[in-house]
Amino acid sequence: MTPAERLPAIRHALEATFQPASLEVIDESHRHAGHAGARDGRGHFRVIIVSDRFAALGLLARHREVYAALGDLMTTDIHALAIDARAPG
Repeated sequence: MTPAERLPAIRHALEATFQPASLEVIDESHRHAGHAGARDGRGHFRVIIVSDRFAALGLLARHREVYAALGDLMTTDIHALAIDARAPG
């Protein structure tokens, strides 16, 4: 997948799984240029997501759900992911 295709792919995976009230996906790869982990070509991203699905979940469970929704992208296209997953309100 090209770097330009990653953001829409991440957004699509999260929207399909969580039907979020709000979703922001930020590519922070440029901030990690030269970082050893960035040399493999995968990106650094920040996700801010609000979904009813997180209402009954603790922080760790919310992160696990996000990782599961992204599936193979976590091993093929995402090197680092900062997650802010919240329930509405």
